[in-house]
Order: sequence, then C-alpha cells, then structure tokens
Amino acid sequence: MSMASTNGRRTLAEELRLQLADEIVRGALQPGAALDEMELARRFHVSRTPVREAIRQLAASGLIEARAHRGAVVAQPNEERLAGMFEVMAELEALCAGLAAERMTGGERRALEAVHEEMRALIQLGDPQRFHEVNEAFHGAIYSGAHNTYLSEIAIATRARVQPFRRAQFRNLGRLAKSHLEHDRVVEAILRGDRERAAGAMHAHIMTVREEYELYVGSL
Repeated sequence: MSMASTNGRRTLAEELRLQLADEIVRGALQPGAALDEMELARRFHVSRTPVREAIRQLAASGLIEARAHRGAVVAQPNEERLAGMFEVMAELEALCAGLAAERMTGGERRALEAVHEEMRALIQLGDPQRFHEVNEAFHGAIYSGAHNTYLSEIAIATRARVQPFRRAQFRNLGRLAKSHLEHDRVVEAILRGDRERAAGAMHAHIMTVREEYELYVGSL
C-alpha cells in the first residue's frame, strides 16, 4: 500500500499514529514501555517506514520519547507542557474563528454549516471516531476561512500535536452532543460576522476540550 494519501484516506503512518496514540492515552501502553520498530511492523503487517514516521509524529505530541540509539519509549505525561499546548491552541483557534467571521465567503459559510449539520447527525450514531474525523473538517474549514495561510499552517501544526488528547475526550459520556453545542455558538457568531463573539466562543470551546480530556484520563 502506498504511503501517499489518496482521495482523503489517511496514510499508513497516520493510521498507526492514531492507533498507538489511543493505546497510550487509554493506558494500554504504560509510561516507560519500549516501542520496538520491528515488533510494531510485524503487529500491524507493515514495513518499518510508516512505523518510524508514526513514532516521529507521536514524539512531536509528547506521547513518546525518541532516544538516539536507544529506541523509543512511552513518555510520562507532562502536565505543564500539555497545558501550554492547549493554551496556545485556544489562542490560535480563537484568532482563526475571529478572522473567519470577517472574511469567510458565502460559499465557505455554507460549507461550514453543512459540516456542522453532518456532525449533528453523527451524534445519534454515537461514533466517536467518525465524529472526530468530521470535527477535523469543521476546524479545518475555519482555518481556511480565516484567509491567512501562515496562521492556518501554524494552527494545523499545533493541532497535530494536540490531536491525540483532543480525540480522547470524545469517549466521555455525552461529550459529542456537548461539543456540538459549543460549535453552535462558534458557527452562529461566524455567520453573524461577529469577530469578538466567534473568537470568545472558540477559545471557550478549546479550554473545555482540555477539561474534558482531564476528566477522561481521571476516569481510567
């Protein structure tokens, strides 16, 4: 299978990263556990190339420590670093939402509404994985709608680091519906062209995501 992503499908490395990130966040892989490339390649029936890339991505999120000549191990969670990542993410996404309220075209606003409605339908299915995937598209639409390429690049890079922690909180009971209500406030403000309200609603949403992640970890 090619490592290149085709028609929107995730690459092998991305699939591996999501699987391993889930296991780490859930505690199936404990802090200090060694991650052997050959063993992981055999387990997932892939070559070592996507395994190496997945490990590199996980290291960027702080979920593992990649040690030169000694392999990679599951990292001890660093609460201060994670708090800092969420703090920056909240500011970046708030800025994107505020600019999107001012700059989104009519077509972009309609597309945002369509993704938002798709997420509403997914709540009834209770599928955290699919909800997470469409949630990525929702936030991506807001990044694009800010019409600032540099800001979008920074937001996407930061989101990639925080993604495993954001994704985990969708397992909390009732979280899909609550997340959608938070999105309601963001969408409403963007559609009204209210920059200040859009930024505030998005900032509050991301900080709630952090709280929900902490609740999830505390329940394990």
